[in-house]
Amino acid sequence: MKLDSKIPEGALAKKWTDYKDHLKLVAPNNRPKIDIIVVGTGLAGASAAASLGEMGYNVKAFCFQDSPRRAHSIAAQGGINAAKNYQNDGDSIYRLFYDTIKGGDYRAREANVHRLAEVSGNIIDQCVAQGVPFAREYGGMLDNRSFGGVQVQRTFYAAGQTGQQLLLGAYSALSRQIGLGRVKMFNRHEMLDLVKIDGKARGIIARNLVTGEVERHSAHAVVIASGGYGNVYFLSTNAMGSNVTASWKIHKQGAAFANPCYVQIHPTCIPVHGTNQSKLTLMSESLRNSGRIWVPKKKEDAEAIRAGKLKPTQIAEEDRDYYLERRYPAFGNLVPRDVASRAAKERCDAGYGIEANDTNEGVYLDFSSEVKSKGKEVAYAQGNHNPSEEEIITLGKKWLEEKYGNLFEMYEKITDENPYETPMKIYPAVHYTMGGVWVDYNLQSSIPGCFVAGEANFSDHGANRLGASALMQGLADGYFVLPYTVSNYLADEIRTGKISTDAPEFAEAEKNVRDSINMFLNNNGTKSVDHFHKKLGHVMWNKVGMARNEQGLKEAIEEIGKIREEFYKEVYVPGSADEMNPELEKALRVADFLELGQLMAMDALQRKESCGGHFREEYQDAEGETLRDDVNMAFVGAWEYKGQDTTKAELHKEDLKYEFIKIAARNYK
Repeated sequence: MKLDSKIPEGALAKKWTDYKDHLKLVAPNNRPKIDIIVVGTGLAGASAAASLGEMGYNVKAFCFQDSPRRAHSIAAQGGINAAKNYQNDGDSIYRLFYDTIKGGDYRAREANVHRLAEVSGNIIDQCVAQGVPFAREYGGMLDNRSFGGVQVQRTFYAAGQTGQQLLLGAYSALSRQIGLGRVKMFNRHEMLDLVKIDGKARGIIARNLVTGEVERHSAHAVVIASGGYGNVYFLSTNAMGSNVTASWKIHKQGAAFANPCYVQIHPTCIPVHGTNQSKLTLMSESLRNSGRIWVPKKKEDAEAIRAGKLKPTQIAEEDRDYYLERRYPAFGNLVPRDVASRAAKERCDAGYGIEANDTNEGVYLDFSSEVKSKGKEVAYAQGNHNPSEEEIITLGKKWLEEKYGNLFEMYEKITDENPYETPMKIYPAVHYTMGGVWVDYNLQSSIPGCFVAGEANFSDHGANRLGASALMQGLADGYFVLPYTVSNYLADEIRTGKISTDAPEFAEAEKNVRDSINMFLNNNGTKSVDHFHKKLGHVMWNKVGMARNEQGLKEAIEEIGKIREEFYKEVYVPGSADEMNPELEKALRVADFLELGQLMAMDALQRKESCGGHFREEYQDAEGETLRDDVNMAFVGAWEYKGQDTTKAELHKEDLKYEFIKIAARNYK
């Protein structure tokens, strides 16, 4: 396998513009002759399907939910980045580009990230035109707030539901194309294999999740926009249905899988509260704008809190350790996610955790300072220059409610604690995956005609994604990149004609899918799918989680192999193939997670450095910060599938060359 990133020559700021000017086009009268499949209808998939439909292509869009509105993109509620510099605080396209490269610990592609920064402003204009209700300042201008890893305000938001509002905007554009007949929507369908003819992606095999029918669908190009693979850990902030299957199926057909060990651990998740929990809930990173993170300075205070003998409000200010402000004074509570997560783990490992669960893991996110600060500010704005303490607190809580109300309400419903009165309890949890299917500058995988967008690809975030950049990448790919690059590929497909699903390649792919389904249904096992998924997740979190080491990774590879072996012998899947069967869906997905989990451990083992979300205990400095190896490890690790034994996968390296920025140690102090 040869990795050709197809990065164009020329000055960084002009690469994308010059490249677009020379791409091949498909004339409007020829577009209706061409079919495109889009798998996934989150922000990347819905925006791509809507854009390609608007251009006149015949689009088939697939989602396993009952509606595109259910896509997990709605969970990214904090905001979306764009370099518009509305706050006049020094932001620019270059600064967004640089912050993203630095935040990713210098393990992302320079050209892809600069393109992302370039088109970011267009996303906001597009979404405003769609009616997305972004927050506005008093004078009517769009408001911005800060997110981790930056020193400017560039995050546009819609209260605490930005992802949901952006998805509704994309969904409205998609619905218009469905109404015009340019997009055909396949709800409650799951892609179970990619079909290649003469080496090119020519369609998919999908299962109707309501009837169980296995279907063949052909196209001239396939776009995978099915999200990330965080659920390999079982417990994550992802929706229960989020999975890696679409990405993994194209990997097994020849698409390289890049940097699988790069997993983002998000610092502001509600802590685990029991062994029967099936998912975790994320509190938006936007809360770190207003909240201060702390643990008690004294271990005896932490122990008393865990025992229920002390309340956090009883801990005096001088007895609180605002450890992020102490360790990283330049950025404080707004350090990047990986830095904040590791710092929380360090404090809890040292015995200062405050949550009374099995692990004693948890820290406080406290809004009391913001309540007083904003309350006083609001009082002054109202002409009251001598407000009482009670007035300040009342006005401050009202300000918080306007900014984050739905997030506070969600927290209280889950924990039965009022975050306006008592600090939130948070702890890091698996969130986003920076790794994914390898793509070139065109977002095309190593399979011709198979494109990958959004979280499903690896391209833009390096070893750590900055907050509010997931929504930016998804919409950038769908609205402003794929319409050009997919058209460039399809310009040579005008004479191909309709692709028949009667081709032997479709028959073979369908047979393989049916055989896999029947194997699980006929297995005489005694244990549930979740039994194996939890076992896998336990190994992944403990040995391929926030901190990794050589011994643990080697053990993980071996242990996951044994779990996988037992899974195929002992898993029990009830029901039949020709009906709605959620256990069958889970079995097919967990089979892929077991293979992926091994590959993640292998990738983490070969990457002998610490960078971003990949923290190897052997590679850290005296202060516990990441220690990169820019001489030997400045590459994208892209894995080629070599059969069912994942340990036989072959690693290919794409060297990362920084021509326009200087690689430096990442410093947020």
